Amino acid sequence: MAPPLTAAQILAALRAEGLTVHEVKSWRTHSRAGHGAWGPLNGVMMHHTAGVSGMVDYCYNGNTDLPGPLCHGVIDKKGEVWLVSSGRANHAGGGDPAVLAAVVAENYAVRPPATHQHQGSAGAVDGNPHFYGFECVNLGDGKDPWPAAQVQAMVRAGTALCRAHKWGAKSVIGHKEWSDWKSDPAGPAVAMPTLRGYIKAALAAKPGTWTLTPAKPPAPPTPTPPRTTEQRLTDIEKRLTALEKKG
Repeated sequence: MAPPLTAAQILAALRAEGLTVHEVKSWRTHSRAGHGAWGPLNGVMMHHTAGVSGMVDYCYNGNTDLPGPLCHGVIDKKGEVWLVSSGRANHAGGGDPAVLAAVVAENYAVRPPATHQHQGSAGAVDGNPHFYGFECVNLGDGKDPWPAAQVQAMVRAGTALCRAHKWGAKSVIGHKEWSDWKSDPAGPAVAMPTLRGYIKAALAAKPGTWTLTPAKPPAPPTPTPPRTTEQRLTDIEKRLTALEKKG
């Protein structure tokens, strides 16, 4: 539980982790101020955009039904971060208070407790005051790939804010772990237990030094070249000589 970082602190934390960061328009003052609390902060939430083009502008502006900003930063497929807000943003919505408690305590095992709440449900709590949000450019259809550079940026972004607040990796969750209506971020490459494992390793390293190294397939065995006629004759001669010595 912590007061929100300032815009300057967010920017510095992200850049300290080696991220390329773009400042979008008036992101430092762009927020949903006046539409609910901002803080105390308890964690970081990862999302996928469900679209691939125009996502920075869309997350900055939102739409008629859901005004922007819709997150704090957009992480594109190149692994670059586009900051669109430093205050309250419409990204988390309603979720499960048991999940929030587990994030605050960082006392869960592999995953937070299963969520049974969503926006508008009777027991939901508003997540927008409590979480920074990163929208990651991906269709979320299980086919759109997650480039290694983008996954690395997600890890570094989560690490940056956790390091700044002295949180552990369990303060980073996915939207689907918060609301039972959501499925993001989707795909094995961004499974939240895996991302939290990466963030834990990054927090244990010096800022900006952790990298995602894709697993390399084992090298194929070197084929044994066929023996030449001369080599086979030499083998026969050796065996005959050995037999003569025994006789």
